Amino acid sequence: QVQLVESGGGLVQPGGSLRLTCAVSGVNLNYYAIGWVRQAPGKEREGISCISGFDGTTYYTDSVKGRFTISKDSAKNTVSLQMNSLKPEDTAVYYCAGDMWCRVSAPEKYDYWGQGTQVTVSS
Repeated sequence: QVQLVESGGGLVQPGGSLRLTCAVSGVNLNYYAIGWVRQAPGKEREGISCISGFDGTTYYTDSVKGRFTISKDSAKNTVSLQMNSLKPEDTAVYYCAGDMWCRVSAPEKYDYWGQGTQVTVSS
């Protein structure tokens, strides 16, 4: 049984940083992709980043490229998203999600989801 649990959300001022962590159980991250998906109020879910299982290739959507960094610690079975230079438009519920393949452009296809963590960027 695959379980994903996010942590690290909160309130931050514009220009600030947050680090989200996804604790993964029930699957080996060397063979499983983990992505981050966000949903802002009134908007559809948006795939923003993913790290592949087999070779660790990383993917980012244009809106976060250069500001967010995804990484994984296979020994701890965690995936982190370092978010820098945060903007008010980054405010959303952030989910980690898993599948055999990265699904940045089609996040609805992820098989497993965490419960989500709120990120609010406001002064």
